[in-house]
Amino acid sequence: MQGLAQFWAESDAIGRAVAVLLLAMSVSAWVVILWKGHGLNRARRDLALAIAAFWGADTVDTGRQRLSALDREAVLLPLLDAAVADEATGTLATRADRASQITRRLRDAMHRSLLRLQYGQVLLASIGSTAPFIGLFGTVWGIYHALLSISAAGAITIDKVAGPVGEALIMTAAGLAVAIPAVLAYNLFGKWVAGCEAELEGFAHDLREMVVNGGR
Repeated sequence: MQGLAQFWAESDAIGRAVAVLLLAMSVSAWVVILWKGHGLNRARRDLALAIAAFWGADTVDTGRQRLSALDREAVLLPLLDAAVADEATGTLATRADRASQITRRLRDAMHRSLLRLQYGQVLLASIGSTAPFIGLFGTVWGIYHALLSISAAGAITIDKVAGPVGEALIMTAAGLAVAIPAVLAYNLFGKWVAGCEAELEGFAHDLREMVVNGGR
């Protein structure tokens, strides 16, 4: 902590801006990690329970009630609503045959559900890919600033160089500390989203078959 305080006191506006940026990125990443991890865990559990409950119902209305109770992330209900919806007459959408209309509506609804599940992934990927370089820039700038200060002071010795340079290297470590959790979370959440996507595709396919074959 003393090294960080000394680095902050001796740094200029650019060095402090880099430190604040890394802190903001770290806070943002952890907020997304905790929020998204909770949401995806709920979605994964709810998908299996809600799909089984829906197909165990005797009518579509009963199945919809069960989905409403179990689908807390609202990724299945849009698919059901899209499958049983009626297009407004006199539009281009109604010129296609009924099976094509249902396929289009289900595709659009599934895209919206996937966007809900993928929300925040871009932020994690951006933080994971840029934080190490921002930290490295902070280190380079800190070393440059420290060397300028040392040279202005007069005689340069190894002990006068080692302290400021070592403190500047903290920025590289900080960049890695910000990036590593973001990258790990991005990879894990990507795997979870892919699993949810497979469940949604299967549910959409089964809904289409039910509606096209007159199961409404």
